[in-house]
Amino acid sequence: MKTKEELLKEIETLLAYNPKQKLEINPNYLEYLEIKDLESIRLTLLKKAGVLKEEDKNWLEQFKRYN
Repeated sequence: MKTKEELLKEIETLLAYNPKQKLEINPNYLEYLEIKDLESIRLTLLKKAGVLKEEDKNWLEQFKRYN
């Protein structure tokens, strides 16, 4: 099982749009959040990371190459 600190770091990584930009969540929140809360946040972010909005799909469509 992961620690609260490990989960918080994973959440920070998932929230960062630019991997070179460091995003930090105040570690004091760990006092109020339970492991199950952090795991739920992490799982939700993982699910959303793989989903593109329709407008993003339309924008990406212009870069497809058809033969």
